[in-house]
Parts: sequence; structure tokens; C-alpha cells
Amino acid sequence: MNMKKIAILLGFALAASLSTATAQEWENLFNGKNLKGWKQMTGTAKYEAKDGMIVGTVTDSKVNSFLATKKEYGDFILEFDFLTEGTNSGVQIRSHKNEEKNRVYGYQFEIDPAPRAWTGGIYDEARRKWLYRMTENEPARTAYKQGWNSARIEAIGNSIKTWVNGIPCSNLLDDVDATGFIALQVHTAVKQQGSRICWKNIRILTKDVEKYATPTTAPVVNCVANTLTPEEVAGGWKLLFDGKTSEGWQSARPKMQGKFPEGWSVKDGILYVHAGDGRESENGGDIITTRKYRNFILKVDFKITEGANSGIKYFVDPFLNTGPGSAIGCEFQILDDKHHPDAKLGVKGNRTLGSLYDLIPAPHGDWEANTIDGWSTAMIVVEGNHVEHWLNGHKLLEYERNNQMWNALVAYSKYKDWPNFGNMEDGYILLQDHGFLVSFKNIKIKEL
Repeated sequence: MNMKKIAILLGFALAASLSTATAQEWENLFNGKNLKGWKQMTGTAKYEAKDGMIVGTVTDSKVNSFLATKKEYGDFILEFDFLTEGTNSGVQIRSHKNEEKNRVYGYQFEIDPAPRAWTGGIYDEARRKWLYRMTENEPARTAYKQGWNSARIEAIGNSIKTWVNGIPCSNLLDDVDATGFIALQVHTAVKQQGSRICWKNIRILTKDVEKYATPTTAPVVNCVANTLTPEEVAGGWKLLFDGKTSEGWQSARPKMQGKFPEGWSVKDGILYVHAGDGRESENGGDIITTRKYRNFILKVDFKITEGANSGIKYFVDPFLNTGPGSAIGCEFQILDDKHHPDAKLGVKGNRTLGSLYDLIPAPHGDWEANTIDGWSTAMIVVEGNHVEHWLNGHKLLEYERNNQMWNALVAYSKYKDWPNFGNMEDGYILLQDHGFLVSFKNIKIKEL
């Protein structure tokens, strides 16, 4: 069945759900006349009740503006219609305000009229940034239309699901915030002063919400740290880090095989490599898995500190280099490109974030936004001789190994003296110690 037919069927299911729920106690969050029940939290954008709408007008505000409900909500189903005159916007749910920083933070239903087309995605405003990118659900990127659009958000327990014009968009699992206010965003957009964002028909259901939850075909994204959903388990995913212990990992140094090195620690669901003096594999050394892998999809959430250098390696043979430095293998580079000098070394940027280190450069774009002040997700796909690097839902590069072109590429790299580099059938997976504080979590693998 194609996506269009699935969307039509789900639209009927959604309509049936809404017709049943209509008889329940829907609460109108906007009375159509004034802004009673709302208050502006930050920014200088103008909000007004006009012609049955809440209208937000872009000004030269230096911070994002938010018009928030005075009440907070936990589990709910929220519906609203929205229209934007070309500017980015969003609707906050389960959100809060940091009074010291004068910042609103929390989950945001994205309104994105730009060509990127991520309307219906979920962004963590002023905190972790993107949680559900619409690259996770490509068919839904066509849901948004010019003019008025309808939205539905179901926030029930750890589940947040979104729809745009009846089409399933996001399906997020996250356990950071259970309650908070709802807020309408006018984004900073100096070049678009005078542009408007309009909302109407804003209503919320807070009673018996599980009874009216709607089925979705949107792929699930699990942000509950170090866990697997039933769908992930059924799909063959396994955790390589349990969030509590170092089980499954060992030192990459042959003399310490089977032991977990100092310089690493596990705390509050995060695996840390601690800062040293910036030298490669000298502050405890690299760690590798306790077994080898051949064909797989590997996902790793990471967060770096300013100036940090690290990496995720695969096809690692810890016995190739028994001297100083890191174990040898193909590397997904983890780097603060702005502050670490390695970004300007190598050839044409092949030592920057996401690159196949010293071999193939990665392109740069807004998918890199989470690297220092939030978590990013690296994904490595290996299927036979085909390999891909992904960062935050964006494919950076792909290559084929075990061929003449690959061997020529290696011959002009720092790996030219290591026999059979990158051509092994299998190898260990490695997290690198490069003398900088780097954090890891949600390390998952699916063998193909």
C-alpha cells in the first residue's frame, strides 16, 4: 500500500477519533475575542486577538517571542489551525521559562515554510535542539501547504506524536518534561519584520486522552536514554551501552584486553571519556567492544566540549598498533571544527566533523548545530563493502572499500603503512580517547 492510501486511511481514523472526542470536554484555549488566559513570556513581537485569530507580528526583537498559556498541562491532545506568511515559527508544549536567562525552553512543534519542510517536527527550544527531524519521515515533508493548516499534537506519558493536515509527522519518545505551558512562537526574523503568524481554533482535551489516542505510521524516535522500544527490539536493535556499567567494552590496548581502563566513567546514564592533555589515547586509552562486527547499523549519541577531538572507529584491529597512539581503524571523526586545529589539516577538510578521517571530507550544514551545546547522533552503516556516515539524520558521505580506488585513497593517507587498512571482513568498534572530555549515550547496533 502506498503512502497516499495510508495517509487517507489514517485521515479517516483521525476523523473518527475526533468525532468521538468532540462530545467530550474540549477546552478552548482561545475565546476568539481577546488574549485572556495567555501572557507574553519573552521578546517584543506583537500579539493581538483579531478576526477570531491570535496574530503574532514579527518585529526587530533580538530574542524569540512567546505567548504562553497561564496554565500548565501534562497529558493532552491539542489541536489548532495555523498560517504563516513565510517565517519560521512553532508551538511550545510542556515548556518552561528560565527566569535567570529570560529564555523559554522545551518541546516545540515546528512550523517551517522553508524548502527544508520540517513542519511537524519536534525541536527542543533553548536546550537539546532537534529531537525529531523530518528526515526521519520523508513522506510527511509534503504535509504542510501554503495557507491555513491544521495540527494535532498528542502528548501522553513519554509519547509525543504530531499530525499536519491529518498526515502523521512525528512519533517521539522522551522523558525529560511531563508538564508545562503551551506557547505560540514568533521567531526572530529581522528581515521579515511585519510578517504575521496566525493561529485559530486552539483547543485541548485533557480527560481520558489515552482513549482518544490516534494510530500513527510515523517512525518512532526513541530519546529515552539507553533504552530500546518494542519496535527496535523487533527490528533487531541491541544496546552496546546499558547506561549503568561498562559491560560490553574493554581497553583497546592488547596488554589490558578484557579490562576497562581508567580515564573513562559511567554516571547518570552517560559514558564519559575524561579530559587529559589532548594527546591521542594517553589518558586511559581507547575502548573497544568485546566482540567484532561485520555488517551493521551503529548509532551513537555524543556531546563534545569546546576544542574537543574524538572519534568512532570501526574495522578496528587493536593488534596493528601496539605502540603509542590510537588503535587503527576507519574513523567517523568527532571534532569541534571551530576550535580544534585538526579541522584545517589533512586534505580538503577530511579531518572535520563526520568525515572519514584523513580520507573523505564531510560536507557542512545546519545538521551540525548540536555539537557543543547539545547532543548529536552519529550513524555508521556498513553493508559488505558499502559504508555510509550520517550525522543528525543527514547522510554525509558514502564509499566502497576493497577496490582499486579505495586502495589508492588509502595510499595517499596517514594509513598507507598499515596493511589491509579498511579491507577487513570484520573488526571491533572503538570510542576514542584523545585527551578531551566527550560524552556518549544511546549506543545501539543492528546487525545486517
